[in-house]
Amino acid sequence: MKQESKLFEQIAIKIRNDIKEGKFKTGEKIPSEPALMELYQVGRSTIREAIKLLTLSGILTVQQGFGTKVNAVPAEPIEQRLRSSDFDEINQVRALLEQEIVRLATQNRNDTDIKTISEALEKRKLAIENESKTACTNADIEFHLAIARASGNRVLSDLYESFTVIIRDFFAKRAPSGIAHFAMSHHLHQALFDAINDRNADAALKIITTILNNNH
Repeated sequence: MKQESKLFEQIAIKIRNDIKEGKFKTGEKIPSEPALMELYQVGRSTIREAIKLLTLSGILTVQQGFGTKVNAVPAEPIEQRLRSSDFDEINQVRALLEQEIVRLATQNRNDTDIKTISEALEKRKLAIENESKTACTNADIEFHLAIARASGNRVLSDLYESFTVIIRDFFAKRAPSGIAHFAMSHHLHQALFDAINDRNADAALKIITTILNNNH
């Protein structure tokens, strides 16, 4: 997982640098996926993830009926800014995102969303039973991302997805070793799922606040 992440981040940086050097000009379309795959010698999924990252960072814009357009390049991509930020500041912004996402999810979730969230919750439970910290981390992030997508707000869910890089680093470096942290909070994740399923915004907000507080 880490190697894949590093690869698409590297390709995103290369594309960004080529934009800065004028190879891809502001206001024009970037080349097609096959052309980019040939140019950077990587697979389609890597190109798509790199494009997604650059779109989230504001460097590219996907325009219906036109293609992916080059914007002016900001001083620093959002992921790099996040990586260099203080973790407590990151967690404060994440808390604001999570609270709004959870509130919206209780209103906007549909049956497909509930199924996806439930499946991620089950994966989290199995990962705890198998005592796999990596699987726990992946399932936990998948669970929260599923809730973000259930919010019905694509901007919020995309922003939250950019935070998962930092969240993953937190679990890898700062969270306690083993799976105890995940096991002790699983009942809260089950309760959060139940509250979203019941469209109980007040309960969901209280539970997500408790989950976030336990992450410190």
